[in-house]
Amino acid sequence: MSKPLILVTNDDGIESKGIKSLVEVATKFGEVVVVAPDGPQSGQGHAITLVSPIRIRKRKIFNGVESYECSGTPVDAVKLAKNIMLKDREIDLCLSGINHGSNASLNIIYSGTMSAAMEASMKGINAIGFSLLDYSKDADFSASKYYAEKLIGSMLEYQGPKGKLLNVNIPKLSIEEIKGIKVCEQGEGTWDEEFQESLDPRGETYYWLGGRFVGEKQNLKSDIWALENNYISVVPSHHNLTDYASMDSFVYLEDNS
Repeated sequence: MSKPLILVTNDDGIESKGIKSLVEVATKFGEVVVVAPDGPQSGQGHAITLVSPIRIRKRKIFNGVESYECSGTPVDAVKLAKNIMLKDREIDLCLSGINHGSNASLNIIYSGTMSAAMEASMKGINAIGFSLLDYSKDADFSASKYYAEKLIGSMLEYQGPKGKLLNVNIPKLSIEEIKGIKVCEQGEGTWDEEFQESLDPRGETYYWLGGRFVGEKQNLKSDIWALENNYISVVPSHHNLTDYASMDSFVYLEDNS
């Protein structure tokens, strides 16, 4: 049997420590091809490049792994992989990450990491987005690699409909401190945003976005609760944003004339 074809991407850039860790794990399972942004693209969400050209450059950065960097967004990277570099080949799995920082709760909306994985799932490719709750460039990915191996193996064995998407977040803990894996629902939360105002060298005002994330804690089924209680959260996700529970409330808007 031929080896699975695994696409690896991220939003922190092709030289980040997180993607290097993910490639190390992915190569245990099959043929790996890396297509990732040439620099940090955090917070890009599902943005795509439309008004400027995207440039691709082959890199020799991972031993024995075909790798490309692109000047576009994480979603651009997945589109390029499917339509250019891996055209006419079936991609068995897309892995995105390992992100430096959380993509739990509503952070999935802003996340370039998860949007890249979601783009793959929209194309019928099973995908996993991995995030470690540590923003440090020198973060320890030992526990992330250990559990990523378990989850990648499980997804490759999955025999259900294609296009499944998992949002995986890993607490900043050692393997021994992590209690295990919980399949969760996406928690509710919000950003308490703060804009710092300052002047650039030319005397022009600029703003720098900051703040802190405030999440619910009472929902024992949420990814927020799982992470705060030393579990890895796994949220099965999808791109369909329909609020089915509210559909009947707006039937009166239908015009059947």
